Amino acid sequence: MFAAERRQLILEMVRANGAVSLRELARVVQTSEVTVRRDVRALEAEGLLDRRHGGAVLPGGFTRESGFPQKSHLATAEKTAIADLAANFVEEGEAIVVGAGTTTQELARRLARIPGLTVVTNSLLVAQALAHANRVEVVMTGGTLRGSNYALVGSGAEQSLQGLRVSRAFLSGSGLTAERGLSTSNMLSASVDRALVQAAAEVVVLADHTKLGTDTMFQTVPTDVITRLVTDEPPVHDDRAATELQALADQGVQIAVAGASGNSGGDSVPPRQARRDVALPGPRRGQPGSGLRTAAMLDPSGGERERARVANLRRR
Repeated sequence: MFAAERRQLILEMVRANGAVSLRELARVVQTSEVTVRRDVRALEAEGLLDRRHGGAVLPGGFTRESGFPQKSHLATAEKTAIADLAANFVEEGEAIVVGAGTTTQELARRLARIPGLTVVTNSLLVAQALAHANRVEVVMTGGTLRGSNYALVGSGAEQSLQGLRVSRAFLSGSGLTAERGLSTSNMLSASVDRALVQAAAEVVVLADHTKLGTDTMFQTVPTDVITRLVTDEPPVHDDRAATELQALADQGVQIAVAGASGNSGGDSVPPRQARRDVALPGPRRGQPGSGLRTAAMLDPSGGERERARVANLRRR
């Protein structure tokens, strides 16, 4: 494929999806990431796109939200690995909330095997993945259907979550930075995600490496409210993603890193048999009287191990 053809295809992918990783671009155009990086640099010089943290985005600073068909084909191996690891943080008999997204949909498919769960969700895709799970109760919010991501949004969804108390929330989004936390490109989706967070004692964010360092318009979860991030291992050349992981860890976020091959790694996973007592929502982590505990509080050496692991990623 000639350079002009490659660059046109890259440009079309970025316009269709809003943001695409170098890894994904290289796979689609069937060339090396080094070549793709050179093409992206040339397109940026023409003002047609922006380079951002191991990928390319639409010019203008904030990425726009892409639809479900486009998202479902992006970083599929990474999402699978993240879902595999995240499912290990769910214990039998828990009540949890799961937000909308392609990564949370992957998680839901694995939750179907955990007995005694109650899953509250505003996502039709999450509910569909759990529809035939014999020992999982699914509770749908109310609201208005948003067709681009098959999620229920609006005041009906938010009101149905009032007074709800669950152990933890699993959320995804369009971008994640240490400065602003999790964000999304749609105001209605952001508002419902904030309501989901208010119902949970712990917040677990599922985000592949392409979202690290990406900032979008509407903040959903501030960094100091995120208990744990489950992500994949960033590529060797992606120093910015590793730097963002370090910054998140420095702010108290527990980092769990999954291998894209499906072999999970990262911090220790709680056994499902050893159920933990989880505080009900009150003041958030980092605030006086918080019922949430960081890894360092549970294990004095835990915080140092996290920082050392993330530092190793930066040295690769």
